[in-house]
Amino acid sequence: MSDRIVLALVVVLGVPAALVGYVALIEWLLRGAANRWKARLRPWLWLLPALVFLGVYLVYPSLKTIYLSFFNADSRRFVGLDNYHYIFTDRTNLISLRNNVLWVIFFTGAVVAFGLLIAVLTDRVRYESIARGVVFLPMAVSFVAAGVIWRFMYDYRPPGLPQTGTVNAALILVVPGYTPHAWLIERPINTFAIIGASVWMWTGFAAVILAAALKGVPADVLEAARVDGAGEWQVFWRIIFPLLGTTIAVVTTTVVIIALKAFDIVYVMTNGNYDTDVIANRMYKEMFNFRNFGRASTIAVILLCAIVPVMLYNLRSFRTQEATR
Repeated sequence: MSDRIVLALVVVLGVPAALVGYVALIEWLLRGAANRWKARLRPWLWLLPALVFLGVYLVYPSLKTIYLSFFNADSRRFVGLDNYHYIFTDRTNLISLRNNVLWVIFFTGAVVAFGLLIAVLTDRVRYESIARGVVFLPMAVSFVAAGVIWRFMYDYRPPGLPQTGTVNAALILVVPGYTPHAWLIERPINTFAIIGASVWMWTGFAAVILAAALKGVPADVLEAARVDGAGEWQVFWRIIFPLLGTTIAVVTTTVVIIALKAFDIVYVMTNGNYDTDVIANRMYKEMFNFRNFGRASTIAVILLCAIVPVMLYNLRSFRTQEATR
C-alpha cells in the first residue's frame, strides 16, 4: 500500500514539477539566443517531450510490429509474406474481415442515422437537454458492462419455457406465434445483434455532436426558407443537411474507426464464436491464445492500414470544419 501511495505522489506531484522545470530550463537556455532563433526554436523545444513520447510509444512500436509481421510465431525465422497469405486465405480470418465490413456499414450507418434523427427531433422539444442526456447515458457504460447487459437482454430459453431474455420475452408478448431465437448463436443474426448493442451505446455520441452543430445553423436562414414556403422536409434536406455535411463526415469517420477497432463487446458477448469474430479479436487470440506473434503482428498491420486513411480523412474534415467557423 505504501508503494502505491509513493507512486501516486510521484505521478500527482512529480510529473507537473518535471514539466515546470523543463519549461524553466528551456526559457533559461533561450534567454541568451537571438530573437529570430527564439521564435524558431521555442515551438520545437516545447513540443520535444510530446514528440519523444510519440516516438517511443507510437512510432517505434508501429515499426516493430511491421517488422515482426514478416517472421514466424516466435519471431526467429523470416517467412516473408506467408503471414499475409495466411490471413487472406484462412476461412476464420476471412469471416472476421467480412464481419468488420458489416460493422463498418451497418454500425456506422445506424449510429449516424439515429444520432442525426435524435438531434433533429430533440432540437425543438422543451426538455431537449434531458432527452439528449438519456440518449447519451449508455456512453457512461463500458463496452464490457454493455456486453454483459446485452447478454442478459438476448438470453434464450427453448420454446415452452419462460424466457429470461428481455428481447425474446417482449417479442412473445407483442408478436402472436413468435418463436424465441438464440440471438447470439444463430447465424447471421448474431453479428447484427452485437452490432445493435454497440449502436445502443454510440448513438448518444453522434446525437450530441450533431446537436451541437445543429445549434450553429443560422436561425434567420431557416426562418427565411419557411417564409418562402419551404416545408420542414425541404428545409432539412436543402439547408440543414448540407450545412451539417462537414460535421456528419467527421462523426462518420470517427464511427468507422470505432467499428474497425471493435473488440471488447465481441469478446464479452461471444468471444468470436458462432462466426461473430472480428479482426481485433483475431489479433488478440493469435497473440495471447496461440502465441503466434507473426500472425498477430500481421493482423495489427492490416488493421493499421485500414484505420490510417480514415483517420487522415477525419483530420482533414476536422480542419475544414474549424476553418469554416
